[in-house]
Amino acid sequence: METGILLESGTNELEILQFQMGDNFYGINVAKIREILSYQVPTPIPNSDPRIEGIFMPRDEVISVIDLAECLSMEHPANTANDMYIVTNFNKLNAAFHVNAVMGIHRVSWSDIIKPDSTINAAGAGMATGIVRIDGKLIIVLDFEKIVSEINPETGLKISDVEHMRGRGRSEAPILIAEDSALLSKMIVNCLKQAGYDNITTTDNGQECWDKLRSYLQSGNVDDKVACVITDIEMPQMDGHRLTKLIKTDDKLKHLPVVIFSSLVNDEMRRKGEQLGANAQLSKPEIGQLVEAIDGLIAANEK
Repeated sequence: METGILLESGTNELEILQFQMGDNFYGINVAKIREILSYQVPTPIPNSDPRIEGIFMPRDEVISVIDLAECLSMEHPANTANDMYIVTNFNKLNAAFHVNAVMGIHRVSWSDIIKPDSTINAAGAGMATGIVRIDGKLIIVLDFEKIVSEINPETGLKISDVEHMRGRGRSEAPILIAEDSALLSKMIVNCLKQAGYDNITTTDNGQECWDKLRSYLQSGNVDDKVACVITDIEMPQMDGHRLTKLIKTDDKLKHLPVVIFSSLVNDEMRRKGEQLGANAQLSKPEIGQLVEAIDGLIAANEK
């Protein structure tokens, strides 16, 4: 089963693949999926993380298999006849998630996705990034980046890339961030501060960011409040592509540099970002390159 991203850019929609683990239903953004394959017993790897079920080799590429049941602390069903691999690509990494069944693809709006509250994701420990009702069922959208980064922290933000930036001159250039992950938002802020940027405002999603920009416009001080916008793509209420489109089609805001900083920056998504007018697009491990992009965009805008 091949998957493709057919949605028009900036519509605030996404396609969710619904799948099953035990008696529960979960979802994943289709934009993360490379392909879906029938389950085959993987080759185990000695002394690997218990969440790594093994490896398999479709065509000429070795791909690690992540045991999603193990990640979710669930029982493993004895019958694997309907089991599938969801092969993903994000953060420049391919991985296969072993699931019990694939149900189908649904188109939904980001405005319909509810962000889990602290009772579900206490202290950032939960595995859910969103909840949506589809055909009367509550579908939990899982945080696949978190699952992978917990298995291998090297796939997350490469904080070491900004270590050499300590001691740089301080900059009061105001930066506005849209990022729904509290943990990632804090890490990005810490890295930017380490690189000298002290004037940072964070928002939890594209809608909050857009509302803040509109309030700055109404106050007549948008350029005093924002020199650069950094946005994730996947966010409840409003995604980063929709936010970018709104900024770049507004005559009073389109001069603001917009940097898309997301695990989903692949070739297809990069084309969409370019169409929407994003000034730079970087994958989330590339925090050092993010700082360099901000440096260049702010310097160019000040000329």
